[in-house]
Amino acid sequence: MENYVLILLCLAAFIAGFVDAIVGGGGLIQTPVAMILLPNLAVANVIGSLKIPAFSGTSFAAYQYVKKVQMNWKLLSIMAIIAFIAAFFGSNLLTLVHNDFMKPLLFMVLIFIAIYTFVKKDFGIHQAKEHSVKRQLFYAIIISVVIGFYDGFIGPGTGSFLVLAFVSVLGFDFLHASANAKMVNLATNFGSICLFILKGKIIWAIAIPMAICNAFGGWVGAKLAIKKGNEFIRIFFLIVVIGTLIRFGYDVFFK
Repeated sequence: MENYVLILLCLAAFIAGFVDAIVGGGGLIQTPVAMILLPNLAVANVIGSLKIPAFSGTSFAAYQYVKKVQMNWKLLSIMAIIAFIAAFFGSNLLTLVHNDFMKPLLFMVLIFIAIYTFVKKDFGIHQAKEHSVKRQLFYAIIISVVIGFYDGFIGPGTGSFLVLAFVSVLGFDFLHASANAKMVNLATNFGSICLFILKGKIIWAIAIPMAICNAFGGWVGAKLAIKKGNEFIRIFFLIVVIGTLIRFGYDVFFK
């Protein structure tokens, strides 16, 4: 592998870590870049290797959030365990089948997310606790299973989907949603990593340098999100969702 390829991968990892720390969706940056720069590698090897920088960046971002933002540890513990298991099985499926059939569905979902977030100005600005403990737990389990499996199977955009779920379904504001989503995302990444290690799919010469850069990007992004607050995160979220729409739209209509 040429040195310039590794440099570009590390640059993509830093940007991905930065974006992911604020609103999630870092995989939508580093995954396409890696697929373009590493065309001769199997998809499972590329995705497996990218789980290491994703985990490191999320770890550093989560640490920054934990110091400053109140976390719902009881709920998170349950979500993390379920999300870990779901991601493990999702990654196992990735090694067996092709996943392009998911992109048209995701494209439509993202259109709805972008329109809803843009039109509803107070979306994610304030916490809206409307659920009983049992109902909140029920929704949390569904979110963990669906998004956990998605992260293991396809991956890109998981952080954004988790933030959206915490805001729209569980009633968190954007800051608390970003913070709590990081902990669940750690579990999904770890579940996938365990599977890919068992399958021997991780290329460590690529994964470790990218992990260092992603972690630094995550550290910077989390500090900025905490400092700027909900309105900044909401705007950034819209930008990432629109970028995601463009990316999936290209895959759906032009590939």
